[in-house]
Amino acid sequence: MRKRTRAAPAAGLAGSLLKEVLAEPGRLPESLASFALRHLGPGAGPSVARLREAHPEADAVALRTLVVSRGRRAVTTEGAFVGGPFLLLIPLAFCGALLTQVRTVLEIAAVEGRDSTDPERGAELLVLQGVYRDTETARAALDPAGTRPGSGDDRGRVAAFLDLIVRMAKLLGLVTPDYAPGRWVRIGRWALLGAVFLVGLVAPLVWLPYMAVGYYRGTTRMTDRATVFYVGSPDPRSSRGVRLDPVMARAGLKAVGSVVLPAVALLLVVVTDTRIAGGRWPVVAIVLTSGCLVSGGWWLWRHYRRRS
Repeated sequence: MRKRTRAAPAAGLAGSLLKEVLAEPGRLPESLASFALRHLGPGAGPSVARLREAHPEADAVALRTLVVSRGRRAVTTEGAFVGGPFLLLIPLAFCGALLTQVRTVLEIAAVEGRDSTDPERGAELLVLQGVYRDTETARAALDPAGTRPGSGDDRGRVAAFLDLIVRMAKLLGLVTPDYAPGRWVRIGRWALLGAVFLVGLVAPLVWLPYMAVGYYRGTTRMTDRATVFYVGSPDPRSSRGVRLDPVMARAGLKAVGSVVLPAVALLLVVVTDTRIAGGRWPVVAIVLTSGCLVSGGWWLWRHYRRRS
């Protein structure tokens, strides 16, 4: 019997975090740090202890590698919610990925003997995310009795909601590259994003490999910064770039399958010359819409089934 490891926070925590940050969109990083300390801090230390018991031969470097690999794989799977007819679930998926990233950082700290429930970890999270330059300023921002900058937003709920999504993407490292790309690189990235979005309206699972690569890179950058912060230098076994991870390989296969499904359906429409009210376009619209809902719904059902 295969033993399952709880590498990601419960799905209910993502919804709770989303409600909390929606109340104060301008304080997303601070709300995330406080929420993570309350709900994830108490479990990070015992999780590392169980991992150490399961791998008694592992030294500190090997243990951190196990923590990072497990966390990175869990963050990558959160990309399953982002796509096609389920675009409204992007904030929920981002919250789940953010919580898993933060839990991984807390576990890295626990490997080094740090107390994962210490409020200092919250200040360190804000520094690692690039929100503040030093922990002293971060501690002041987390102080409940202190000032709360950015808690208000008079631009309207829709504008604040969109801004919150962008903030989440930045914290995840999805839109914050390590270097300043050239003009043609930026144009290519936006063109790729546009193409994925358009194809995703018909075959939603094409988002899986696209987001998987983004999550993988963003989480790798975050864990590298955490390792340098707590250890003083990067691990020699640290992964650079994007390698062929089983999670991304499965995402790619599912994406191909989601493209093949509507393509085969359209081919059947052409071959059989199926028409509605004398036209073929209504049939094409029905086929594309139903294919999108079936493939996306099937993946969402499978995702929830594995979690339960």
